[in-house]
Amino acid sequence: MYGKATATAIAAMSRLAEVWDEGKEKRLSAGAIARARKLRAPFVAKVLTTLSQAGLVIGSRGPGGGFMLARPPREILLYDVFRLFEREHGPDLCPFGGGICGGEAPCPLHSQLAGVKEAIHRLLHTTTFEEFRSAVRRKRSGRE
Repeated sequence: MYGKATATAIAAMSRLAEVWDEGKEKRLSAGAIARARKLRAPFVAKVLTTLSQAGLVIGSRGPGGGFMLARPPREILLYDVFRLFEREHGPDLCPFGGGICGGEAPCPLHSQLAGVKEAIHRLLHTTTFEEFRSAVRRKRSGRE
């Protein structure tokens, strides 16, 4: 649904959210994140650089270095990552072809597709990375 960079960034951020511990600087290397998410380490490192430049993660080199979230996971929206790698207002391509759907004669799926687009918009703007942290805690406590 999204590009490779967006998916990788969300995977990396979700892994960092899973290990977040308030008041402690738990850092993970790009390699550790890549292994946990079954991704290629060089691409994870590249995406983490972009996330660092955007102020979403903090990176440090050397022994004990690695990456950590720049803010608590509850303060970082999925949208914060999405906007770095995706165009938010791209064309609404119709699955029937012929360019852009809508206008006077929308395709038979127009209203359903508009609903899906709105649901995704809502998800990106209301979901934080705390969801990933909470899921791990529930799983560890046996509530999932």
